[in-house]
Amino acid sequence: MLLRHLRYLLAVADHGGFTRAAEVLHVSQPTLSQQIRQLEETLGVSLFDRTSRTVKPTDAGLAYIECARRVLVELAAGKRALHDVKDLSRGTLRLAMAPTFMAYVLGPLVRDYISQFPNIRLELFELSMGDIETGLVDDSLDIAVAFDQVRNADIESIPAFVETLGLMVGRAHPLYDCQDALTTDQLAQLDFALLTPDFATRICIDEYFAMTKITPKVTIQVNSVNTLLEVIRNTAVATILPEPIATQDRALHKLALLDKAPQRGVSVLRRKNNYHSAASVAFMNLMLGSAAVDRE
Repeated sequence: MLLRHLRYLLAVADHGGFTRAAEVLHVSQPTLSQQIRQLEETLGVSLFDRTSRTVKPTDAGLAYIECARRVLVELAAGKRALHDVKDLSRGTLRLAMAPTFMAYVLGPLVRDYISQFPNIRLELFELSMGDIETGLVDDSLDIAVAFDQVRNADIESIPAFVETLGLMVGRAHPLYDCQDALTTDQLAQLDFALLTPDFATRICIDEYFAMTKITPKVTIQVNSVNTLLEVIRNTAVATILPEPIATQDRALHKLALLDKAPQRGVSVLRRKNNYHSAASVAFMNLMLGSAAVDRE
């Protein structure tokens, strides 16, 4: 059995048939069918049910396909390990962050990272929590900065810092110069622009409103952090986002609250029991070191 057999097997499974898989692999359909037959003869089982109009994996095929995926992921990690340079004179870092972290965590970290390791090529991705977990597990990502609520047991979560969400407004808002802490009743009277409910940040905000027994007046929903910031800068509505986002450069003012503001844990995520490149280890150390300095 060769690695080619495993790649052919996954192509047929992923594309639902031999015709499309052969096109993607740039081989003839008879050649592909022959290779799958060889694999089945070696294993002594049928991997695909060919009796219906569509090609579907058998129960044995499903089990073997899952193992084949893991094998190819591990082999890809091994190949990267062979090319890894410990002195960081070259290499690649595939880094992902949840959307709100892009607004205030990414910039300083990338600045410091490329200053220390100018020969490392960066690939940066803004992804949802679910996509981050998928990317780490299938080895298309090296490391990520996201929330500590990890659902996949194959992902390691290393605590970095605790993030506090804050109420903020732009210059167009009548409370822009307000220095007094707002009560729960005052908070309930505000018009809000918030991220859409599919964002982890919005889930945290909704939990906070539920805890304080507030039904917020959400007049605008946005599926982009950058777009939300533009809305807040130019309208008389408030929002809730991580406190560090409210800066003078962004023309945003953080309003104080009498009640405790919502908080959540932020972690560095990576796949367990996996080869971790020198570039990713260096990033993790930089991230955790920066978080420690900020806490002092």
